[in-house]
Amino acid sequence: METSRIKQLHEFGQSIWLDFLDRNLIDSGQLTKLIKQDGLRGMTSNPAIFEKAITGSTAYDAQIRDLAATHQNNEEIFYQLAITDIQNAADKFEAVFAQELDGYVSLEVSPHLANDTNRTIEQAIELWKKLDRKNVMIKIPATTEGIPAIRKTISEGLNINVTLLFGLERYEQVVDAYLSGIEDRVDAGRPVDEIASVASFFLSRIDVLVDPQLEAKGYPEMKGEVAIACAKQAYQIYKRIFSSDRFFKLQAMGAMPQRVLWASTGTKDPSFSDVKYVEALIGPETINTIPLETLEAYRDHGCPASRLEHDIDKAISTLEHLQNIGIDLRVISNQLENEGIEKFNHPYDKLLKAIEEKKRSRF
Repeated sequence: METSRIKQLHEFGQSIWLDFLDRNLIDSGQLTKLIKQDGLRGMTSNPAIFEKAITGSTAYDAQIRDLAATHQNNEEIFYQLAITDIQNAADKFEAVFAQELDGYVSLEVSPHLANDTNRTIEQAIELWKKLDRKNVMIKIPATTEGIPAIRKTISEGLNINVTLLFGLERYEQVVDAYLSGIEDRVDAGRPVDEIASVASFFLSRIDVLVDPQLEAKGYPEMKGEVAIACAKQAYQIYKRIFSSDRFFKLQAMGAMPQRVLWASTGTKDPSFSDVKYVEALIGPETINTIPLETLEAYRDHGCPASRLEHDIDKAISTLEHLQNIGIDLRVISNQLENEGIEKFNHPYDKLLKAIEEKKRSRF
């Protein structure tokens, strides 16, 4: 039997995680099949994914009724539903986790806490304890207020998936927060050899925002190039920092590098290849978390090969040219960060409303 193209990506050092989660996928055996067939190595969730899962299925109704009987508020009910799914998914990845530096499943703190450091820390620690699995990650957004929360939760021994990351300057802050958290833990005499973290770059959204500006300025030939250029630059930063003396000192104590993860890799522009943000970003020590439809597309017609370090000079010149024509990536990344929070707030609120409606329907 021919090896799945998804599984072939592992030969180039890249792990594929699924950017999708619902109870039917877990309970039907489909997740187990994907792990065996494609070598799937992890899974991510977010408020939008859970909103679709819970509102689009009756699989959660019975548990909602049971939880409603204990008079919990809707947010508490949601997190109980999510914790059940995350735990069950994590158990499916247990064999992967036991053998490799993978097998993680991620759950996000409330998007309404994106600008509240202390409450983010509190909820992250609370969710971590309730999940009670070594192969889970808590997602914290890379907002200004999220950076100290990342440092603190790493120092407390949590696995952290840094999400909503768009800019290279912010990425450097994220890595510093991770290393500082590890250093804080070392200074406290606590072990660091089981802490895992990833920095999740959201890519296709960059092109969605930048491409119309490129066309308006008369540079249509640059469409679809900026996000990949940013990712390639981020990878160079990753290589530099995690080959530094600062990291080597921590590595000697068991610390692991914070891997880069390519997120938002489903193609938004129909004129682009549906596997565009997979093909260009294949490289060692990286993760790509892809939607189910992108995974199926890559299995069908992907072309695995290591490309992440190809055309680095072109990536540099692309970003320099962007600045020269008056498109400031710092402004772009700030806008995308704010929009990203709102894109999660809306489905999160819709989700809580749907839970309320399902509670009422039981009478």
